[in-house]
Amino acid sequence: MCGRYGAEMNTTLVPIPTNQITDWPSFHKLFAHVLGFPAYYGMNMDAWIDCMTYADEPEAQMLAKGVPPGELLTLQINDAADFAVRCPEQFKALVECTAFVNYRRVEIGGTPVLCLLMSGVFS
Repeated sequence: MCGRYGAEMNTTLVPIPTNQITDWPSFHKLFAHVLGFPAYYGMNMDAWIDCMTYADEPEAQMLAKGVPPGELLTLQINDAADFAVRCPEQFKALVECTAFVNYRRVEIGGTPVLCLLMSGVFS
């Protein structure tokens, strides 16, 4: 359970093996595979944002591994510090675009849907 907006809610934890990311194509290929993006996924951050915005709307069919309505999708990033050093552009985009997905939803009266759980040593 995760507290959000003063309420308790369920969260689904999805491990993201960022050690498999080396560049933009591998970033998009990994997320498409792990979360089950549609075949027409555009392999860019605008398309990533579009898919993730609908993480709790199964009828949109944007993620095969989404969450039920009203729940939170938590992306588990182990060795986040290593990922940040190896792929700084992709790491920054992941953080910024996750925040943007939540902002976008709140702006239209919804609630955040994404969470990042990062582990690893940051110095």
